Amino acid sequence: MVSSKDVAKYAGVSQTTVSRVLNTPDRVKGPTYKKVMAAIDALNYIPDANARSLVQQKTDTIALISGPLYNPFFVETTTSIVNYANENGFKINVHFSKNENITDTYHSIFENKVDGIILSSILLDDPIFEKLEKSGIPFITYNRKHESNKNFVEMDNEQAGFLAADYLLSLGHEAICWVGGPLEISTFKGRYDGFLRAFQKNRIAVEQERIFLTDTSKEQLRETFLKMEMLEEKPTAIHAATDAIAIQMMDFYISAGYRVPEDISIIGIDNVEIGQHASINLTTVGISSPANLGQLAIETLIDMIQQKNKPCIQITKTVRLFERKTTIERRRV
Repeated sequence: MVSSKDVAKYAGVSQTTVSRVLNTPDRVKGPTYKKVMAAIDALNYIPDANARSLVQQKTDTIALISGPLYNPFFVETTTSIVNYANENGFKINVHFSKNENITDTYHSIFENKVDGIILSSILLDDPIFEKLEKSGIPFITYNRKHESNKNFVEMDNEQAGFLAADYLLSLGHEAICWVGGPLEISTFKGRYDGFLRAFQKNRIAVEQERIFLTDTSKEQLRETFLKMEMLEEKPTAIHAATDAIAIQMMDFYISAGYRVPEDISIIGIDNVEIGQHASINLTTVGISSPANLGQLAIETLIDMIQQKNKPCIQITKTVRLFERKTTIERRRV
């Protein structure tokens, strides 16, 4: 295997000069730089990336901790993050993590040096946030945030939940079921609070038997559907906390012989691309800007890395309703 010592000998320079060409080329005179690069090309020398990162104190690598791929939101945001990072000279180490293996994921990231961390898996009171701050590594959360209210990019989740519920209520639906994830997660907590605010505004009581909190897996959502089927008064509308939940509930209802929206109206939150497909046409609430939260977060993180400072980032994007074909005015009997 060719070494930097071989390159130095071939070019007729010192090994230190070869190191400078690779790590601080702006400090090397033009003719010397060209001579060393010619030797590298002639010998087909491949620099040791780990050694270079030790010298430069940078790896050009970012760690991403994303949510599960059964949620199209994470498919879209991961794609945006990876593409933007690559376009700007960074590699992405992607970890798709659930709560049960999140500790191992964090250990893996801290053990391997990275220039930045972008994550969507944090809980409101997550103790890992303090470790992230103490690590000295620039980081940002997206879609979720910590209770400290620092370093996040999110949509206005409370307003999103409000707009979705208020819209269903305006269509005459009162027997509305809420289906969402754990309230220890800021995304679900904010959207649930907005759901409650809409009912308060319309002076309608929330029936606790219509509130369903799950782990959002397909199995748990199926159990939720079966529980809703057993309600004495079946719902006329579903307020899903995410588009992924909404689309899965649509599948259960249609498979059971229901018509959407004639028999059951369904609304989601996130405005994922698949929900806009003509065969789904999901009514939903999403951010007003064309870029998704992953794109906004990676742009912000790379700015933090390149500026070499760690300001407190607080970005909450405004939201709006996207009225499509899965909701309809409640039919009066």
